[in-house]
Amino acid sequence: MYTIQANESGTRSISVSDENLGTIRRFSLFQLLIDSSGIVTEQSLDKLKLNIRSLLTTPEGSDKALLDLCIDVIYHRDMKAFGLRNLIALYEQWNAANPEPQTAE
Repeated sequence: MYTIQANESGTRSISVSDENLGTIRRFSLFQLLIDSSGIVTEQSLDKLKLNIRSLLTTPEGSDKALLDLCIDVIYHRDMKAFGLRNLIALYEQWNAANPEPQTAE
């Protein structure tokens, strides 16, 4: 279990599990999320929420892990752009430490 800081003063935090990070990887939720400036804004968070909403309407998206990610992290009452920036940083560290297993063709 990991904890990300949700605001600049450090008074709010959000817990993130390995399963949540694996779900982000499985659905490629951060791919093409941030524009060329590299700045995470509230619009980035809104775009992520809209992408997840559209995923939830598909047969692949009706997944308990995706719903858990929404409830526990993405739609958390303290999630703002600052928290998303920290979530992306955590995901990048986690992804580097936990490479995706190669599948045999």
